[in-house]
Amino acid sequence: MSLGLTREVAVSAPKIFQLKRTVGERDVVKLLVAVLRAFVDSVRAQTKPDAADLMEAAEHFAQTYTHDSIKDIMLALKEARTGGTLKTYYSTLDVAAIYEIISTYFDKKARYLESAHQDRKARGAGTEYEQVKLLGSAAPKMLDNVAQQIPQGHPNAGSIRQKLSLIKARLKRGLLDPGQAEQERTDARNATHRKPRPDWQPNPEAQKEIDKRHRTEDRRLAEKYRTRS
Repeated sequence: MSLGLTREVAVSAPKIFQLKRTVGERDVVKLLVAVLRAFVDSVRAQTKPDAADLMEAAEHFAQTYTHDSIKDIMLALKEARTGGTLKTYYSTLDVAAIYEIISTYFDKKARYLESAHQDRKARGAGTEYEQVKLLGSAAPKMLDNVAQQIPQGHPNAGSIRQKLSLIKARLKRGLLDPGQAEQERTDARNATHRKPRPDWQPNPEAQKEIDKRHRTEDRRLAEKYRTRS
């Protein structure tokens, strides 16, 4: 029953209180009695606990270690038997010795869980540091992308977008080096910033003339920077 049993397996196994809900407390006690009996039978001792002693021990463990697993009990007995700690009990193995084995195991388990918890915290801190570092390296680019966004309703939005597209196309075709492209993008971004002028708004006729000039400028820029395949 203990083949392949490790501390990790025991910790992740169903807890005794869960087994009580699924199979009933009586069957849980029977399982514990079977585990204890198998352990006692494997130990070379002249005097061993009888059936009543094992039943009492099983009931005690079922009531005491409700949030641990039967595999914890199995692992505790396995470690005691294979780890050489039973040599003082070879002549007599009583229930007190079994209680001591189980108690010692759960003390070690508590230290193991605390150590594992600290390890997870350390790994989590390392992961958080890497995430902050990654965000730090990505932040300038993110801010740059935000900066390139053209404010909604900007009167020159169409012209600026077209200019940015042309810069991208020229860079892709090798007509600009990265430094020149970045400078032109910076100039385009700067064009999106304008001081508010609540004291002046064009009348409809003036707005039409402004739009006409913008369209003319757009066509001029498109012709000037048009990429040829």
